[in-house]
Amino acid sequence: MKFILTIQFLAFLFISCSNEQQQEISKNTSTGDTVKVLQLKSGKIEKQTTLPGELIPYEQVEIHPKIAGYVKDIKVDIGSVVKKGQVIAVIDAPEIQSRLEESDGKMQSAKAKYESSRDTYDRIVEASKADGVIAANELQRAKNQMLADSADFAASSFSSKSNKQIGNYLVIVAPFNGIITERNVHDGAYVGGVNEKPIVKIEDNSKLRLRVAVPEALTSAQLKDNKIQFSTKANPTQLFDGILVRKSGSLDADTRTETWEFEIKNDKNILKPGSFADVKLNVSRNTPSFTVPFSVVATTLEKKFVIKIHNNAAEWIDITQGLNLGDKTEIFGKLTEGDTLVIKANEELKPGTKVIVKMGN
Repeated sequence: MKFILTIQFLAFLFISCSNEQQQEISKNTSTGDTVKVLQLKSGKIEKQTTLPGELIPYEQVEIHPKIAGYVKDIKVDIGSVVKKGQVIAVIDAPEIQSRLEESDGKMQSAKAKYESSRDTYDRIVEASKADGVIAANELQRAKNQMLADSADFAASSFSSKSNKQIGNYLVIVAPFNGIITERNVHDGAYVGGVNEKPIVKIEDNSKLRLRVAVPEALTSAQLKDNKIQFSTKANPTQLFDGILVRKSGSLDADTRTETWEFEIKNDKNILKPGSFADVKLNVSRNTPSFTVPFSVVATTLEKKFVIKIHNNAAEWIDITQGLNLGDKTEIFGKLTEGDTLVIKANEELKPGTKVIVKMGN
């Protein structure tokens, strides 16, 4: 009998311990796993980044003759420094000169005819003041002749001016101060054909344009003092300054970048157009932003998100990333300062999962 009671007592103890363990396990399960979190804070974003750029002339033009003809004299060569209005080349086109002389002769003839008819008209007007000397129709005929000759003289004058202007095209002058960077013809060459190379190319390199393709994420950022510094392969140890003067105002659909253009002083001609540059930009946001370690952002094929802990339960918040700050990244989404975010976000921590939070480092 004692033996049976002992067995029953031991069984009772075993069942009680099992129930307590199950209750403890159930309690731990309902409480959830422990996750490390941080509190979201906002602050001013400042970043220095290096982007490639290209130097191009401030002004450049390819000179093509407007009149077909033969090069009579070309007065410049590659590397020649020219001033605005300086003669670059002279084109020989005899038919243009003949046309000019012909139109000038016609103008002189029309002028003489007009002056004669005007003199005649003036005399008739003076004579008509005496009654019965000049018939009314004769006076009108003289006036009409004078007006017709006047119109012919005006037309021939316009024709002569037009031909003189065409003749001016035979002398090619520099449109601005610059340097000859390309020459493609010699004396005696026929020019003025379709799709032929320019006679010369002129560039103004006293001031250069530096064009930088800025990624979309940086296009709304503010450039510190609107200034940059850059170096080139030809001058790797020397830093040059530039000032932001214009933006394209549109994103390139292929590269997702906006072109920013800087003006560069080049009085000493140290920099060469066509050079590539390493451009340092110090950019910042006008308003405070949220930054977090990269591990806070989880990425799937469909989206990017952070895991917010609210009432000890996980909640996925869709975000977009902004500036890359080295060890941190800028994020945008439905977040407020002080939100609790999981430091190491992953897909396995599903929305609604209960967790225990622990502040991380």
